[in-house]
Amino acid sequence: MMNLKNETIVKVLDILKKEVPKYDAPIERFRTHHQNDPFKVLISGILSARTKDEVTVPICEKLFKKVSKPEDIVNMPEEELFSIIEKITYAKQKLRYLKETCKILVEKFNGKVPDTLEDLVKLKGVGRKVANVVLDHGFQKDVIIVDTHVHKISNRLGWVNTKTPEATERALQKLVPKNYWRDINYCFVGLGQTICFKINPKCKSCPVNMYCNFYMKMINR
Repeated sequence: MMNLKNETIVKVLDILKKEVPKYDAPIERFRTHHQNDPFKVLISGILSARTKDEVTVPICEKLFKKVSKPEDIVNMPEEELFSIIEKITYAKQKLRYLKETCKILVEKFNGKVPDTLEDLVKLKGVGRKVANVVLDHGFQKDVIIVDTHVHKISNRLGWVNTKTPEATERALQKLVPKNYWRDINYCFVGLGQTICFKINPKCKSCPVNMYCNFYMKMINR
């Protein structure tokens, strides 16, 4: 039997799984445009770093009309590739990441995206967060993707008391039932993009405010 803490966690995630799709958050489009293709998820993940989903998604959609495998990016002239991604944050750096990563995939992984964290983080532009995105969306593995929204909301709810995304991931792994791990990022990012803003969050509109330490402290001041 789950303890009260786990029951509360499951209740919050069940509510958010029901409510977040109503918000038309940018993450909805991000979740659908790559069609769970590991290669497209990887490329989208690299390009999305420090870039809002509403910017990343249309650029990825344009790119995926021209490329569908690592060889396509390896063979694409840099000028053409840059013309597609130039509005992405750090476009020149990410151009290099895409080229180098796809070359590695071709030369070391037979053109396939690896399905382990250890191999994924060896790719250029791929840290733990992007690697977990690939494992989740590309390979349907049970992982917890921690970005700024997940880190912020987990702490606001009072589920964790952490300073870094890595610490948040470890703490959530201990708290959240494994069959809910893949739901956390979707639920918290959707909430963070529409209600739980870093500044001036819309706490009164939040469907889980009664379970949130941040909100309860605010109304009890």
